[in-house]
Amino acid sequence: MTVIVILAMIFALLALRLYSVLGKRTGHEQQMPAPVDDRPTVGVSTPRTTVDARPDAARVGEALMAPDAQNGIRQIIAADRNFDVTRFLTGARAAYGMILEAFWQGEKDRLRSLCDADVYGAFASAIDERLAAGHVLDNRLVRIDTARITEAAITGSTAQVTVQFEADIAAVTRDAEGGVIAGSLEDAIPTHEMWTFARDLRSRSPDWTLVATDEV
Repeated sequence: MTVIVILAMIFALLALRLYSVLGKRTGHEQQMPAPVDDRPTVGVSTPRTTVDARPDAARVGEALMAPDAQNGIRQIIAADRNFDVTRFLTGARAAYGMILEAFWQGEKDRLRSLCDADVYGAFASAIDERLAAGHVLDNRLVRIDTARITEAAITGSTAQVTVQFEADIAAVTRDAEGGVIAGSLEDAIPTHEMWTFARDLRSRSPDWTLVATDEV
């Protein structure tokens, strides 16, 4: 009986000591990141905090935005306090995939809702030429490696933000019977593009529209 009591006391002391270590915050616990709104709208809101001077924070800032874009982003924040760089880029990534998929599938109505008249016209013409040739695109967006703001500005009430996308795309062109004309789904092709999104800051809609595309 005495042995059982002694063992029980030892167990209680060990348990107390274990709690004293694990039950306290040491200051090194990893904090859960705040949830990101990943809706496909590119309309987003931007940080109202100053840039952290720490090296790690600087590297994170450079990954999101080129130094030349910072002044333009500050102007957009001043005009729209709901703008957020991180959420904007999340939306831009989603829009990139949605627009590419709509173009590959020939979904003109979907493209019309995501692009301005000029960009939509270029996409629609390419789709018409593809259909006339009897070609079908069987493309896949494998991954987006980088989405980084390179330019930003306000003209009048319209904000424009240019995002550089670096992505891997598996591209195959097929004929009407499904035969492969060109490309391969097994070999992803690296792509480098600059897409510019615009939004009238007077609008209640948070949606941004694709107004220009360019290959790097």
